[in-house]
Amino acid sequence: MAQDRATGSPTAPQTGTAIAEAGRPRRLVDPCRLFLALWPSADEQAQLLAYLRQWSWPAGSAPVRADRLHLTLHFIGSVERRRLAELRTGLRVPLNPFELGLTRPESWPRGLIVLRAAPLTEPLQQLHASLGEALHSLGLPPETRRFRPHVTLARRAAGAIPPLATPDLDWRIDSYALVESLPGAADGYRIRQHYA
Repeated sequence: MAQDRATGSPTAPQTGTAIAEAGRPRRLVDPCRLFLALWPSADEQAQLLAYLRQWSWPAGSAPVRADRLHLTLHFIGSVERRRLAELRTGLRVPLNPFELGLTRPESWPRGLIVLRAAPLTEPLQQLHASLGEALHSLGLPPETRRFRPHVTLARRAAGAIPPLATPDLDWRIDSYALVESLPGAADGYRIRQHYA
């Protein structure tokens, strides 16, 4: 099964396809792979990177590049590029600024190292739910998996040793972003719309 590059989680094989009315996959015209995310400010990114560098990573591990550090709110998947303008407008939801604490490092299956947002606060749950409703109204059913907000720090990193100090990273959440995952491992992400 394919993996979502934004979250490292398994995804359905949707790249380049969509569900036709008859229930059969059809080829998308000029697809783009999208997700919604909380994106760190320059200072928050620097703090995350400093924390990431305190880990002891095993040989062959792949720490996430600074410009890719983010917290995924919803993975959307492949959508025809011609819908971008519609999505930019349709994915705007009310956002009351809040603080988000990233305090819980965890090792997940397949060597994924993440930093969890704990506890899961009501403002973050509300933002996630509102965006899920917006996706549904656009004909893009949101994922049904339980929301486990996290920042991926590294992949292929089973056996990584965390720093002794407990992380205490706080983000000021006053915006979110619609992001395109570009093809090719070296290409990274392109923010298509900031919402504040």
